[in-house]
Parts: sequence; structure tokens; C-alpha cells
Amino acid sequence: MTNPVEPNRPLPPIAVSPDEAARLASVGRTTLYAALAKGDLPSIKIGTRRLIRVDAIRDWLARNETSPKS
Repeated sequence: MTNPVEPNRPLPPIAVSPDEAARLASVGRTTLYAALAKGDLPSIKIGTRRLIRVDAIRDWLARNETSPKS
């Protein structure tokens, strides 16, 4: 699948595996799987495959963002 505006550039993924999600979020797999188990990070299950939307990763990171202390 390619982008009609830029035919030589593939579209970015809309969902990734848990391992890839951990890499994208710069967290360990254990941290990511704990967030999945707690329901803090939603996922999609298709057959035996679990996927996490990239938007859900961004939202999860934003919810866990802390303000800098003065």
C-alpha cells in the first residue's frame, strides 16, 4: 500500500505488535505488558495476534506525562 501523494513512500503503520510498541514508546516489554494487563493501554486481538494502535501508544504516553518540577 502506498501513499497516493507520494507514490514511492509507504504509509506508516496504524497498529503494531507489543514488541514494536515497546520499542516505539522506549519502554521495556514488561512495562508495556503491565499496562495492557491493567487496561491502561488498549489493544486489538485478531486471531492469535495482538496489535496496539499507534494513536493508543501516543495517548498512553501523554496520560503518563509528568510536569517538570521547578
